[in-house]
Amino acid sequence: MLALSKQDIRALYSMKDCLRDVEEAFRAHQEGKTVTPVRIALSAGTGEAATLYMPSFVEPAESMGIKIVSVFPDNPQRGRPAIQGITLLTDAETGEHLALMDATYLTVLRTGAISGVAAKHLARKDARVCALLGAGAQAIGQIQAVMEVRDLAEIRVWNRTREKAERLVKAIREARPNWAGTISVFDRPEQAVQGADIILCATRSTQPLFDGRKIPPGTHVSAIGAYLPHMREVDAVLLNRSSKVVVDTREGAMHEAGDLLIPMGTGEWNAEKLYGELGEIVTGKKPGREKPEEITVFKSVGVAFLDTAVAKSVYEKARRLNRGTVIDL
Repeated sequence: MLALSKQDIRALYSMKDCLRDVEEAFRAHQEGKTVTPVRIALSAGTGEAATLYMPSFVEPAESMGIKIVSVFPDNPQRGRPAIQGITLLTDAETGEHLALMDATYLTVLRTGAISGVAAKHLARKDARVCALLGAGAQAIGQIQAVMEVRDLAEIRVWNRTREKAERLVKAIREARPNWAGTISVFDRPEQAVQGADIILCATRSTQPLFDGRKIPPGTHVSAIGAYLPHMREVDAVLLNRSSKVVVDTREGAMHEAGDLLIPMGTGEWNAEKLYGELGEIVTGKKPGREKPEEITVFKSVGVAFLDTAVAKSVYEKARRLNRGTVIDL
């Protein structure tokens, strides 16, 4: 078995690699070549801490995998990361366990890549201003992915604590030292989203972050932070104003996406208005953005077939480049 650390993965796998693999995985899903049981979320007592168990099978990758990711929001106060994960990759033909790898960094990459693929198909091609709401663990992946698919000139950051937002600004500059655009920190989310072409929501909020009535035509919104049924980042007004509400998978969204489930429960929004899955757009079964004035919303709670597809790609590249440590359990 090959063991791959975060440092190994950082050295050999890029956001461009991940965008390619995520898009191909969505294609495989639409072709019926993946099997993904609904993930198990185990709560660690009270509060928002939880551990997620996410198994899947991806036929084109000839692999099965399970990602175990712990989300403990209070960990930074203990000097530990809020998100910690591992992935076990298994050969689907022989049952051999091929690799055990860090999934913390990979989760940031693949979650960012999901939004990047969504923006590629749903955001205006001339989108230049991006608002990023939330400066937690997932934020850097979100903005890096969108910067790969759109030529941004301005990034606006908001976070509940300004200090964390400023640290994110520094991290973006370090990740993209040659980018010539501007980055600003805002005190309120309403300020950050005003005039933005793309809005990325990456928080654990249980209340909408902004007033959907004030979002202008042509805006694309990606909501990836709220991953449990009681969480939400966008309101029913935005959903109803949107030409297209797109999800990663219907099954996952209807099971866990509070952004959709809460307004469905109050009768403010109807699931029949759901436009489709991102994979349907990737494969051309349904069109993405059709008009400049459309408001589009993408909602993701994460799906395990992406983790398995990405893990197999990382494993293959590590073998080619002789990276990682062989272990005998």
